[in-house]
Formats: sequence, C-alpha cells, structure tokens
Amino acid sequence: MAVKVKIPVPLQRLTQGKEEVEGEAGTVISLIESLDKKYPGIGERISEGGKIRRFVNIYVNEEDIRFLDNEQTPVKDGDVVSIVPAIAGGLILRGRT
Repeated sequence: MAVKVKIPVPLQRLTQGKEEVEGEAGTVISLIESLDKKYPGIGERISEGGKIRRFVNIYVNEEDIRFLDNEQTPVKDGDVVSIVPAIAGGLILRGRT
C-alpha cells in the first residue's frame, strides 16, 4: 500500500492526466520530492527550498498541514494527501439603486 496523492487539474498535465497518483511514505516534503522524480516539474510548482509554496494548501487525511507539522508532517501508507492550489480574486458585486 502507498500514499494516495490527489492532483489538482492544473498539475495533471505533469502526471499524464492522472487525478490521483501514488507516493512514498515519509514526510510531506519527502513525498513531494519523490513525486518530482516520477513527474518532473511537479515539485517546483508545489515547493521551493524545502518549503511548501504559500499559495499551495496540502491536506493529509483532510487535515491542513499548517495545523500539523507543515512540511515535516508524517505521511504513512494508506494516507490520502490532497494538493489544493489557493484561489484568489473574485468580484465584489454592489447593489444598484
């Protein structure tokens, strides 16, 4: 059994269109590094200098790693890791009178 990693649509072109891939147990950052070996380019879009980029949210079994041990959060076989890019922007609608 391995760690299941859910890949967001913008990164699926790096995983040959796969929405879910398998990774190795360890820590979140070691998981990202191992994924980058299988799917070159994915690591640099998620992390930089051993830290998760601030516009990327990562969840281990639906728990935000920012409330756990960040990049050092352990992941084990059977865990589900979700990579969720932050979405910014929007439109403020004001009432018309």
